[in-house]
Amino acid sequence: MKKPAQLPTIENRKARFEYAIEDTLEVGIVLRGSEIKVVRESRVSLAEGWVQPKAVPPSLLLHNVHIGEYKPAGTMGHKPVRPRELLANKVEIRRLLKAMDSKGCTIVPLKLYFKGAWAKLLIGIAKGKKAHDKRQAIKDRDTKRDLQRAMSKRM
Repeated sequence: MKKPAQLPTIENRKARFEYAIEDTLEVGIVLRGSEIKVVRESRVSLAEGWVQPKAVPPSLLLHNVHIGEYKPAGTMGHKPVRPRELLANKVEIRRLLKAMDSKGCTIVPLKLYFKGAWAKLLIGIAKGKKAHDKRQAIKDRDTKRDLQRAMSKRM
């Protein structure tokens, strides 16, 4: 097994740009053997993913996340895009359901990482940003980058 420093962390940078993240929650994810091997190789795309909470029975499903195929598995492998179950407490799922009642809220995956030997997913309750908010974020990022360049030239 790889050392903790070598285990991958897969970020969903698009989510932070497209949405305003209000709250986050760390949940477990149910993966098959071939899927966990692909996650360790960092062949995962969280960009189009979203989470659907269900009230009865309380559960969370992760949709539209692409986990690449594991070639050595052959026909016994997994489907790259399929609903995957997330592991959370009933209390946390109910809290997410209440948050989803407000208009314009969704739950998006933010980060996939390892905690010990377990794969964990950081999900966030998000509200969509307006176009002017996105432009402001780009402007702030460019200003910060210019400041960093000016400081590095100065030294």
